[in-house]
Amino acid sequence: MITAQPGASSGLYPYPGTAPDRQSMRLDKYLKVSRLIKRRTVANEACDAGRVTLNGKVARASAEVKPGDVIGISFGDRETRAEVLLVQDNVRKEAAGEMFRYL
Repeated sequence: MITAQPGASSGLYPYPGTAPDRQSMRLDKYLKVSRLIKRRTVANEACDAGRVTLNGKVARASAEVKPGDVIGISFGDRETRAEVLLVQDNVRKEAAGEMFRYL
């Protein structure tokens, strides 16, 4: 039988960080889960190249994203800005648009 560890959100999710709603997530993973960037490796490469900003500062792939943060992505001559509304581990494609709002 699996028992809850200290810090677990509820009995349904026995390990910390496995609850559906999280407080923060790595930037590269958030970009992939939210479908702002299609693949996590592409998100990682964009961060390494300095094309991704978090709250106005160039961000590394390992930066923590939380609700209220503003992400900026520049590819070529196109600049996209989005505000983080929700941080979740797994989201269906149809619901991914609810995780952020374009600015």
